[in-house]
Amino acid sequence: MRLEDLDYFLAVARLGHVGRAADSIGISQPALTKGIRRLEEELKLQLFLRTPKGMELTIPGRAFYQRSVQARRELDDAMQEAGDLHRGSIGQLRAGVTPLLAEPFFNPACIELLSQRPAAKVQVMVSLNDALIPALRQGDLDFAISSLFESATAAEFDCEPLFADRLYAAARPGHPLLNGRKIRFTDLAPYKWMLPGPQAASRRWLETRFEQHGSPPPEVTIESNASVSNLLSILHGTDLLTLVSEMTLSAHAGHDLAIVPLDDLTWHRQIGVLTRRNSYQSPLTERLLEILRQRAAARAGEVTPAPSHGVRYSAVRPRRWISGP
Repeated sequence: MRLEDLDYFLAVARLGHVGRAADSIGISQPALTKGIRRLEEELKLQLFLRTPKGMELTIPGRAFYQRSVQARRELDDAMQEAGDLHRGSIGQLRAGVTPLLAEPFFNPACIELLSQRPAAKVQVMVSLNDALIPALRQGDLDFAISSLFESATAAEFDCEPLFADRLYAAARPGHPLLNGRKIRFTDLAPYKWMLPGPQAASRRWLETRFEQHGSPPPEVTIESNASVSNLLSILHGTDLLTLVSEMTLSAHAGHDLAIVPLDDLTWHRQIGVLTRRNSYQSPLTERLLEILRQRAAARAGEVTPAPSHGVRYSAVRPRRWISGP
């Protein structure tokens, strides 16, 4: 079996279209089609059905695809490991990180790594989980740093918790919801939200909370394809609500935001590292992961206590809560 024929097959199976697959790997459509036919003749199987919508895997084709994806990843790991052994500690790593965790957590660790390994090459993908998880699954990333959640199933990923984080509903100081009365979930109904897209874990968590309380989904006025932390000035000028991590609250962007005092809108979550189960990690990747573990351990020693009801966060004195409306 020719390795390129396997790659042609995987591209068509992934994209469902010969033309898009040929473009994605930089060959002509006739060459790709010839490779697929050659593979089918060797296997004595029909791998695809041509439909009006494109190329659809047959039942044997789907089974072959599942096995081939894993085999191709293992071959890539073997080639990378051989190259790492040849180069020693010099190499390249591919990291994914959510926007929230890039500046306060990943970036300092990356600086430390580069000071120790000046010849290292680092590829970084900064995105939400809806993009990081598929990239990790496809082998485009060595690991991802994000919140750990249910869709990262134990069957396909190893999940290593690093530190705890809390996600709060937040509003501007003086928001009419924060009028001193005890807030009930039904009090949220009149207010609109600024949230990440529907595939983000935090958005799904919030919608689940509303569903559990028998409420309609939150009405979203502003939807972001990334973290809302860069849009928080909008919150100060409107009556919108949002979800904010305590990491954002301790930064300048979270200056004086008020926490909505409702326990059911506090998500206690874990931040951690996701890797493909049993995947090879280069010495360079292992070193960065060790730096991240050390920084997480140091951070765990600086845990912020949960705020009491009716408080706002002070950016002037990080990790201190001050009373307010």
